[in-house]
Amino acid sequence: MRPLKLLIAFAAALLFSGCHSPYIAATLTNRTTQPLSLLELDYPSASFGTQTLAPGQSYHYRFKVLGSGPTTLLWTDSAHHDHKAAGPALREDDEGTLTVTFPPGANPAWDLHLINRAGT
Repeated sequence: MRPLKLLIAFAAALLFSGCHSPYIAATLTNRTTQPLSLLELDYPSASFGTQTLAPGQSYHYRFKVLGSGPTTLLWTDSAHHDHKAAGPALREDDEGTLTVTFPPGANPAWDLHLINRAGT
């Protein structure tokens, strides 16, 4: 029974020891009246996206930034026109939230709330 208690104590110590990998929780939201398609958000070292985003729908994705550099958003509107928008720069060890909202008749709005965990 004693080895089991030691194993549980060790597992709890690892769980609460502060090991944490920083990530950004991203949300893409379509506030237009038409669907958007082929959405892709490029960030340093990778990208993510979704095939379609219906009016009023949101897409959630978590990612870790490796390296530093700009973000770029690519999408196709309902008239099959391709669009590209430059976004904020990200740095390795950034952590927080990134929200991109597509409002009716306007360019996407970027809302970024980050802290940088470098050295912590």
